[in-house]
Amino acid sequence: MKVYKFGGASVKNADGVRNLEKILRSHNSQERLVVVISAIGKTTNLLEQVLDAYYYDKSKLPELTATLRENHYTIVRELELGDNSLIMNRLNEIFALLDKVLAGPHSGNFDYDYDRVVSFGEILSTTLISTYLNEVGVRNEWADARLLIRTDHNYREGKVDWEVSARLIQEKVGKILQGDETHIVITQGFIGGTEEMLPTTLGREGSDYSAAIFAYVLGAESVTIWKDVPGLLNADPKFFPDAVKLEQIPYEEAIELAYYGASVIHPKTLKPLQNKQIPLFVKPFLHPEESGSRIDAGKMTERVPCYIFKTNQVLISIYPKDFSFIAVENLDEIFSIISKNKIKINLMQNSALSFSICCDNKVHKIEKLITDLSVKYKVKYNLNIELITIRHYTDDIVNKVIKNKDVLVEQRSRATVQLVTM
Repeated sequence: MKVYKFGGASVKNADGVRNLEKILRSHNSQERLVVVISAIGKTTNLLEQVLDAYYYDKSKLPELTATLRENHYTIVRELELGDNSLIMNRLNEIFALLDKVLAGPHSGNFDYDYDRVVSFGEILSTTLISTYLNEVGVRNEWADARLLIRTDHNYREGKVDWEVSARLIQEKVGKILQGDETHIVITQGFIGGTEEMLPTTLGREGSDYSAAIFAYVLGAESVTIWKDVPGLLNADPKFFPDAVKLEQIPYEEAIELAYYGASVIHPKTLKPLQNKQIPLFVKPFLHPEESGSRIDAGKMTERVPCYIFKTNQVLISIYPKDFSFIAVENLDEIFSIISKNKIKINLMQNSALSFSICCDNKVHKIEKLITDLSVKYKVKYNLNIELITIRHYTDDIVNKVIKNKDVLVEQRSRATVQLVTM
């Protein structure tokens, strides 16, 4: 049994859906597959705009939801099924459920409503694709990840209950795959659900993590992430046109890259696979015959410099108001405030008089964080900054990267340098 994961860019249009169909048709018809699919294209971003409108300006909702509908209807029409009424009816049932949510008042808990609204993206994409595949003869069964991946109530960052999730996945997906009739299960990435069947999400880009959960529980032979890149690259080709593919790297190196923000792999994805020695392949969606990249238990054969750029960052510096030193009790209080606001720290640095963090500039969270910190501390911050991480750096590489940039913070270890720049 194998797990395939298709990202939103892979299924952003009808050609992408047909290409997914081609890949599924090319696999051994007797081989069991769990296919994890993200929301199509930029649907998650669009649903985030829907959520903002739901909270702050409902007059924008009709236009935004109309765009959401049309994006999916366009794919259905361009798939040219002849009779597309079944797909349309199923999509319209989902749109009606979304409309019902948006017609009522919001809860006041932004993260809870985020998961209620944004989770519709994966339900729409998998319903469309699963129904289409069955219509063209690629037999599959749709499974609802909200009922399979059990999480706590930490909305937007649901923590997985592995014991309960394993039982639910085995009871549903394992039973399907053990049968003689259906060898493919289509399910969603990114989403799960609580004991009360309230939808949760696993963090942005959490679809990779979903694939790892299914692979771990079902003892998969491998996981393949299908991307719009040749494989795992040493840099974002938007910044580095001469980026090179990493043919093979060990789990430990991939975990380091994911921790620092490499966009190809979700930070939580690798550990479950490493625990069961399940190899992870990153392969090009448009050229499935190519080898892609492999992450496994092997050793590091070549230390290629790897570049990770995180834009739209904020650097926050925190000072005691009484000009005393930053002591352990200060750090304990500061970390408690950061944790309460669910802020992920990308870099931190302390001195005798201050403590600084660099993190993603998520406006609502950052404003609340600064307000909370300002009760007892003096707070300064810089917006519109960039965090650059280089694995296996050299001085020449660092000097080239920071040319014409102002460096606000620099941290170096034996293998990694991090630079906060303007």
